[in-house]
Amino acid sequence: MDSDLIKLVNKLQDTFHNLGGELDMPQLVVVGSQSAGKSSVLETIVGRDFLPRGSGIITRRPLVLQLIHSPISEDNPPPYPEWGQFLHLDKRFTDFDEIRKEIEQETFRVAGQNKGISKLPISLRIYSPNVLDLTLVDLPGLTKIPVGDQPSDIERQIRNLVSEYISKANSVILAVSPANVDLANSESLKLARSVDPQGRRTIGVLTKLDLMDAGTNALDILTGRVYPLKLGFIGVVNRSQQDINSAKSMSDALDSETEFFKNHPAYRNIAHKNGTKYLAQSLNKVLMNHIREKLPDMKARLNTLMGQAQQELNSFGDAAVFGDKNQQGGLILRLMTQFARDFVSSIEGTNVAVSTKELSGGARIYYIFNDVFGNALLSLNATQNLDNQDIRTAIRNSTGPRPSLFVPEVAFDLLVKPQIKLLEAPSLRCVELVYEELVKICHNCTSVELQRFPRLHAQLIDVVSDLLRERLGPTSDYTQSLIDIQAAYINTNHPAFISGSAMAAAQTQSPHKIQPPPRPASAEPLNGHDHIDDEEDDVSDSNASTSSVIPRNDSRSVSSTVHDRARASTSKAIKHSKHLSSHHPSQPPRPHSSTGASGSSPPTARETFLNLFFGQNGTAPVAHSAAANRSQSSASHTGIIPIGKDVSGEDPSLTAGIMSGARTLDGNNTAYEMKSLGRHIEAISNDGSQLTMREEMEVNLIRSLITSYFGIVRQTILDLVPKAIMHFLVNHTSQQVQNRLVASLYKPELFAEMLNEDETLVAERTRIKALLDAYKEAFKTLSDVNVKAS
Repeated sequence: MDSDLIKLVNKLQDTFHNLGGELDMPQLVVVGSQSAGKSSVLETIVGRDFLPRGSGIITRRPLVLQLIHSPISEDNPPPYPEWGQFLHLDKRFTDFDEIRKEIEQETFRVAGQNKGISKLPISLRIYSPNVLDLTLVDLPGLTKIPVGDQPSDIERQIRNLVSEYISKANSVILAVSPANVDLANSESLKLARSVDPQGRRTIGVLTKLDLMDAGTNALDILTGRVYPLKLGFIGVVNRSQQDINSAKSMSDALDSETEFFKNHPAYRNIAHKNGTKYLAQSLNKVLMNHIREKLPDMKARLNTLMGQAQQELNSFGDAAVFGDKNQQGGLILRLMTQFARDFVSSIEGTNVAVSTKELSGGARIYYIFNDVFGNALLSLNATQNLDNQDIRTAIRNSTGPRPSLFVPEVAFDLLVKPQIKLLEAPSLRCVELVYEELVKICHNCTSVELQRFPRLHAQLIDVVSDLLRERLGPTSDYTQSLIDIQAAYINTNHPAFISGSAMAAAQTQSPHKIQPPPRPASAEPLNGHDHIDDEEDDVSDSNASTSSVIPRNDSRSVSSTVHDRARASTSKAIKHSKHLSSHHPSQPPRPHSSTGASGSSPPTARETFLNLFFGQNGTAPVAHSAAANRSQSSASHTGIIPIGKDVSGEDPSLTAGIMSGARTLDGNNTAYEMKSLGRHIEAISNDGSQLTMREEMEVNLIRSLITSYFGIVRQTILDLVPKAIMHFLVNHTSQQVQNRLVASLYKPELFAEMLNEDETLVAERTRIKALLDAYKEAFKTLSDVNVKAS
């Protein structure tokens, strides 16, 4: 029964080699330096020449060699008592020279011809009545320096390959070392000690005992006094190169080896424990004991592998389900529901597979609303694209043929509406970004079971993408309508805009506050309180005169609106100033003059504000700057303040007119000098470059009001656009995705096409199923083996 153990392991090894199993089989791994005699030891054990030979690295792929004892039947002897068979070829090789050639060709096919190595093993099974049941792995020889066209890192490649095999606990290491080299320099023993420091699974093999220097021997090494190993050292004598060239037979080589140990004075007493025959018997015994020792571990490992294979097979699903249409419909409906649930949970943030490394799902949508869209709107400057010339031209155009008495409200409406339109592009882009994120979420909604059906997965994504695409149009239209609604009606009665208008008025008054000149000392009253009543009279007179001067006009203006809103605060400020002056007699009294002197009476706060909007005759702001003096001087000389400049260029056709002939009649050229207007006329101030004080006040006022109202609209859009996107796009899609999937895909005629599996997946399921069956068969076989004690 012991011999059946090795055959069982060989069978399992062949099975798992084809299926790619992970079960480590007990085996003998041959390790040694180049030219240490590894191949000669294997050939001597087999009794035939079948391994490639030559200079340099010859073994460049692992060779898994299975020796199977096949006794010859006396009744029906086979035509060929010995033959070999490769696992990659369904052919028997009776000529061992052909086996050598096949090994060379298979090595070239995988590892190439540049002396490189490969981890893919070559499996060879040899049947012979002259061998014992063994499983050996011949590995490339260890080397130090690359020779010829070998890779520069050949040493590292070979060491990694050897370490991969000998590090497995089920491997018995056969460390081959030449006897004519100091054992302290043995690379095979050094590498074996790194994975087996106690030497429990290492067998030492000494070759080339006949080539040692005269007077020296390896008796201490063979008896274990130099380097102790639990499995000991065994010495062998292989054929020399001259014997190989002279075609010395294996039987003669074995006889010569036996005579060497019997006749050598140092080895004659241990001759029965050395030689190739004893080595084969020892290896057979060691392998069977090792298999017997590792059987419980192998069964436990097989049990674990069966569970893993069964779990993996369950993840692929049962192929028998796909044939029944009732079961197909239930499967598709379940996958649809799971897909819709994953889509909604990813948006809401309730998915169990939420990432902790980056934002995902609905968190990315909130990032768009808060960071991307919010920063885009806040970065917009309300009047960045409006220069003073634009504002001045709008004011002039909004008054028509009449001169402007106040800042017209039409100019404010004309200027603020295009600025509101600046919010349209970021809002629509926000809709597109959220749509893109929803599409990404849709593509990321998958599962292991759904990946089995690529066509169904693609159909699910297409249906949800179509639903999102349908909602993109209404969402964009409604978002654009939000901007149009804000531009359709300018609500100047908004509470926030009223406070902003008052602030704008205050900012406009403060730079032009006029300090009255001091009154002569003789005109000052003896009592510091006399001027209060006069001031009140002045205020009342001013109010009365102002009411009589200002005409009633049905058209609204920004200045009148601002004036009305600032009236209450201005009156409070006047009373407060009176109260302070009455309680501070030490403060110098305000100058007092007769009411008839123009420019000598001190203006009140209301007068100062109103003077900003009237003409030159007593109502224009009194300025003592050089620019104002020049403006008044120019106006006093000419009587006309220019408001525009023709920039069309000279055009001869503009000089002709119906009055051109009047020039020669009476010598008066006035009518002739009045040319027809050109195409382009710019609104300019009287000096052509700088704004007048009135124009500067008007421009600053309009700019402040636009900024105030634009901020109100921006906050409204910043609040409404995310709500609109959530309602029209995100929430609607989340609510309708399940119904849309069922209505579009739950059709019996589509079941077979959608449940068509990937060919790679089908092949993988077949392989896993075959591997699971092999695991079960191996476990049953190992359980039935009656292990005998040695």
